Amino acid sequence: MNTTIVENNVLDNYYEKINELIINSKKRINRNINYEMVELYYNIGRIINELIEKYNFESSQNEIIKKFSDKLTKNYGSGFNISNLKAMKKFYLTYNISGHTACDQSNSSGATLWQQLSWSHNRIIMNIDDKKKRNFYLEESIKSNWSVRQLERQINSFYYERLLSTNEKNKEEVRNEINKLEKKESINDLIKDPYILEFLDIKENKFLEKDLESNILEHLQDFLLELGRGFSFISRQKRIDVDGDNFYIDLVFYNYILKCFILIDLKLGKLTHQDIGQMDFYVRYYDNEIKDDFDNPTIGIILCSSKKDTIVKYSILNDSKNLFASKYKLILPTENELVSEIEKIEK
Repeated sequence: MNTTIVENNVLDNYYEKINELIINSKKRINRNINYEMVELYYNIGRIINELIEKYNFESSQNEIIKKFSDKLTKNYGSGFNISNLKAMKKFYLTYNISGHTACDQSNSSGATLWQQLSWSHNRIIMNIDDKKKRNFYLEESIKSNWSVRQLERQINSFYYERLLSTNEKNKEEVRNEINKLEKKESINDLIKDPYILEFLDIKENKFLEKDLESNILEHLQDFLLELGRGFSFISRQKRIDVDGDNFYIDLVFYNYILKCFILIDLKLGKLTHQDIGQMDFYVRYYDNEIKDDFDNPTIGIILCSSKKDTIVKYSILNDSKNLFASKYKLILPTENELVSEIEKIEK
């Protein structure tokens, strides 16, 4: 046996152990830095607010904050400009203990949710006035490890509102959605309608299905973010052979939360009963030929530009728990459009 090879393998294994220690240590350091920073800014906001309230300085608070800013900037740098000090005061008022809900306060780790996110995350979330909506983005940012850019995109694309408008099969659960965050990962909660694909580099009405598929793969990270938590890309144009005939599934994913394959078929036009039958065929094939015994039943999503309620009502979609048709939009919906969608569901 070549002892040099054995020696190198042993050294590599132990190097990886050291490397893992360093990486984990850096992660802990970054978490501690974030924790200390947001805790510091919270307490600075608390002290400024205490001074203003105790001595009735509301009318001159801008002047007071400017004086603090001048001194702090001289001693500690630009992180304490007027804008940041005002944000710290608002940060404290947003998460002031007396106004907390249980969700604001903490989760299983024992730390408050805002303490587990960076100051940049918190500056965005604290501007959300609705407490349930704010709590939702706190929780989702932590669970899904969203970057600041991803958090901004989810807020700007009305992720919270779309989640509420999607759960049409259980209205009561929608109303209690934010109080049941840990129970959210069911199939009906996972599938959205519509999917917002504004990040794609294509113009509406000027592309083919292959263009849509190619652009999704070019922006795969954004598409995975839009799909939701737990998705992993498996294949494009997945070929299946049935009695010598070849069929191709546009996109195949696996969801590690639901523990199942998810097939996506892209359609430029309106949803047809032929599209539904084709997806039903794909799902049945995957269940019988591809998935393992420990996998849950396969889910099929037809992503189309439009659909009619009549087609949905009188097709297998109406009764199936594993077939879905969702619209996609290449531009962000307006708030009025989302309100209208939610009102349709609640009628």
